[in-house]
Amino acid sequence: MGVLTMQNPATGEILGELAEATPDEVRLAMERARQAFPGWSALPLPERLHYLTRLRHCLAEQAETLAGKISADTGKPTLEALMTEIFITADTIRFYEKHAKSMLSPRRVPTPLVLWPKRSSIHYKPLGVVAVISPWNYPFQLSVIPALSALAAGNTVLLKPSEVTPYTGLVMEELFRTIGFPEGVIQVLHGGREVGQALVAAKPDKIFFTGSAATGRAIMKQAAEYLIPVELELGGKDPMIVFADAHLERAANAAVWGAFTNAGQVCMSVERLYVEQSVYPQFVELVKAKTAALRQGFPRQADIGSMTFPRQAEIVRDHVADAIAKGAVVEIGGRFDEDGMFLSPTVLTGVTHAMKIMREETFGPVLPIMSFSSEAEAIRLANDSPYGLNASVWSQDETKAKRVALQLETGNVCINDCLVSFANPHLPFGGVKQSGIGRYRGPEGLRAFTHAVSVIHDPGRQKREVNWYPYTEEQETMFVGLIKALFGRERKWNRQALLAAWREWKRLRE
Repeated sequence: MGVLTMQNPATGEILGELAEATPDEVRLAMERARQAFPGWSALPLPERLHYLTRLRHCLAEQAETLAGKISADTGKPTLEALMTEIFITADTIRFYEKHAKSMLSPRRVPTPLVLWPKRSSIHYKPLGVVAVISPWNYPFQLSVIPALSALAAGNTVLLKPSEVTPYTGLVMEELFRTIGFPEGVIQVLHGGREVGQALVAAKPDKIFFTGSAATGRAIMKQAAEYLIPVELELGGKDPMIVFADAHLERAANAAVWGAFTNAGQVCMSVERLYVEQSVYPQFVELVKAKTAALRQGFPRQADIGSMTFPRQAEIVRDHVADAIAKGAVVEIGGRFDEDGMFLSPTVLTGVTHAMKIMREETFGPVLPIMSFSSEAEAIRLANDSPYGLNASVWSQDETKAKRVALQLETGNVCINDCLVSFANPHLPFGGVKQSGIGRYRGPEGLRAFTHAVSVIHDPGRQKREVNWYPYTEEQETMFVGLIKALFGRERKWNRQALLAAWREWKRLRE
């Protein structure tokens, strides 16, 4: 059995050690989750939501303490932990409290006239045991929100937090214990790749994974052996398009925050910035000035904290070195300690799509900027990526902004804002291309943790249906008439044919 060291990446302080789960412990956890499922799924929705309400109250009462622990585990400023980990999680819980009933309740749907007098409806049933495998960049909210979504829908949950941020995993485990969820309803399994593989091998009823595209592919490949449905929230290389008629001051502020918040370790970070040629020099100067004003430190009185994962810091260094070697110009930053976790916010110009910095997910505090000369070129550049998670368009011409936004190959678009898609719990969130499969948040996201059961109900008073045996010439004549009446060209003839077919329909059912 392995041991995880809990360490503050910003200070190097050792926070403790945590034992990894063994394959046998994963198997036993699955057994407990399966045993707990019938009771939990049978609870009325208001009773399940009561546990979420208690969690929301705990988040409010312990917000500062929890944010401090998350900061210590990730190196991010405390304010970022409060805003993006605690606030968004509590807000999502409130959303479920208000809207889960309407999203999960059975709903009537129309029934075609030819199926009269039947009634049709859709019912949403929980899947069973959901495995949530979560990342290290937002280790609290990207664990808790999908787990709570699954719980609200009536599933039990096995949560594997990232081994990079095990302290937050321990914090969540203690929090769930404080709430008093019934035995086996939500369990935390600490550990790395081996624990994740054991979890998939335990055959959960769904896997919800957030992380890199490479790991997502590996999980999907393993899950395919057991036909386990997967939902993948993967990486991004998100473009920001700034037109000359944009509010440049606002756009520059957004570019700097969108690129450097959480030290750039955001799947929705502004990782590619395209600026219209006529305002390009001015905009670059604005971005440089605002970047120079940023304060880097930990945990308070700072705008940017440290990187969280040493391996990711190496990738950032490699991407910047590759760009410089291929002709990129460092406008500000770019000087990194060889093994330090505080990487200075960096702005690059002279970049091209031949560089890693414009093709691969950097996931660090680097902002590469290119110019464009036309709307068509901006769209082409933005779509020239294997990823498609989020994008932003900046223009005070509303018609143009919407036109461009809807031509981008992405799952989410912001106009005159960035990253904010995730902050609205009413909106579904997810990507296209290599940015993932499926959606969560919003009605689609909650229902993603259910299977839809379609029900069609006949009063059962007639002795037969018109499509049942025995087949007759009258049936054939009637269906020919129906096809012509419902789908033909001439409306006058259609009405007559439909009336005749309807009379025959009723006669055949009697």
